[in-house]
Amino acid sequence: MDHQHQATSTARQLPMARSMCWHCQSEITGEYLCGQCVKVQPLSKDLDYFACFQLPRLLNIDEQQLEKTFYELSRTFHPDFYSTKDESEKVISLGNSAFLNSAYRTLKDPIQRAEYLIRLEAGAAKDIRSNPPADLFEEILELQEDLETFRQVAPKGASSELETLREKLQTERENLENRQAEMEVSLQNKFNDWDHLHGRAPLPGEAREEKAALLREMQEILSNRTYVRNMVNDLLETTG
Repeated sequence: MDHQHQATSTARQLPMARSMCWHCQSEITGEYLCGQCVKVQPLSKDLDYFACFQLPRLLNIDEQQLEKTFYELSRTFHPDFYSTKDESEKVISLGNSAFLNSAYRTLKDPIQRAEYLIRLEAGAAKDIRSNPPADLFEEILELQEDLETFRQVAPKGASSELETLREKLQTERENLENRQAEMEVSLQNKFNDWDHLHGRAPLPGEAREEKAALLREMQEILSNRTYVRNMVNDLLETTG
């Protein structure tokens, strides 16, 4: 109970699914456990991952605080603590625990964190492009053709054509890996820009425009990074 009370004290303001305890009908004001009957309460379906960990919607987060809060909440919701409870409590603990695990995995990974934030803020970036730019698209198409040729030639055994293709594809893979690294540097710069925007107080209209522009730029980098990463994986898998 001490661990559960500690987690409850750490984040008492998270929205619950109901304003009244599902068991005793007492008022619930953000506590994970009912103050009267001490039954676990379901988290609200409207709760976002950042709010779950009491984090602002920033892209450079305190990962130590994230992990600390995760373990505190895990001790509150873990299904093992409810194995002898009634079915309602078991179901609630499973749902809360699943939500918590998903939130932690998402926020712990910088790329997933950015993708999730963009989805949360999607209303400000409706015109985000999902296709790669023409030059990248053409480059990938050409590489796919070379890969297909390599797959057709490889079963015939070693040959000068095969080795020439292998060297070409390995060089292209290195180029793509460098390109991916550049994208990740650019993405980190956008993370910093996003956090800086939230750290100052621009005029409302200006903030909306800057936010929408940053969301579009981040999503485009993320989309292009996915195309490049998938192509690098194909090259590694095929040519070794």
